[in-house]
Amino acid sequence: MTGVSGAPRVPTVSVVVPVRDDAAALDHLLSLLARQTVAPLEVVVVDNASSDDSAAVAHRWGAVVVHEPLVGIPAAAAAGYDTAKGDVIGRLDADSRPDARWVQTVVERMAADPTLDAMTGTGRFHDLPVGVRTVASVGYLGAYYVLTHLALGHTTLWGSCLAVRSSTWEAVRERVVRDDAEVHDDLDLAFRLGPRRRTRLVRSWRVGVSARSLRGRSQRRRRMDRAWRTLRLNWEVAPPWERWRERWAPRPAASGRDRS
Repeated sequence: MTGVSGAPRVPTVSVVVPVRDDAAALDHLLSLLARQTVAPLEVVVVDNASSDDSAAVAHRWGAVVVHEPLVGIPAAAAAGYDTAKGDVIGRLDADSRPDARWVQTVVERMAADPTLDAMTGTGRFHDLPVGVRTVASVGYLGAYYVLTHLALGHTTLWGSCLAVRSSTWEAVRERVVRDDAEVHDDLDLAFRLGPRRRTRLVRSWRVGVSARSLRGRSQRRRRMDRAWRTLRLNWEVAPPWERWRERWAPRPAASGRDRS
């Protein structure tokens, strides 16, 4: 991706935010996106059959609002990605709290490495007691990245802080799960990208997130059930040993891509 002068062209970024009945958190997020050092091309808020004023909040901040009636993050996220017009699609959840350089980091990383298909970041639970905040965040996300790397054969994606090139999304959009609300959409997308595309974990690219999805036994059980369902669906297509074999298989010299 180069400009007229031959220098790398600065990619535009669309930020997609799926939301369902989370107006207060969305309002906070959109206020943070309004203060970015590099403004996104657009913010696409996908109203996933909300019964509160989430859509009105999005309109008030000037976001593009997409209505997705099929309840579930997979459907909502995919609808947002389909709508996005930027060269790169950033993804945040309504309760994500990005710093002022969040979009700038996407632009810099993607401009510096044209072969990078996707990037993902880290987070910290901002609403836990100070004494356990860091330990819980590192433990949860650390386990997620390590275990899913083994399952995938490459770096995974985390939905609260990720970015993917629009061209890469176009290549896989017909294969992602959209109609099953009990699938983790970020993990499913990582599976669909496959071992041959390049995904990078950028540890310094960090957001604050709420720990509400981990509170209570039923919430934790539901997340685990979704994880296993996502793994089973994708392992039916290609089990882990096949994915790892594909990752380390020799690549054609003309491919121009590194291992993930």
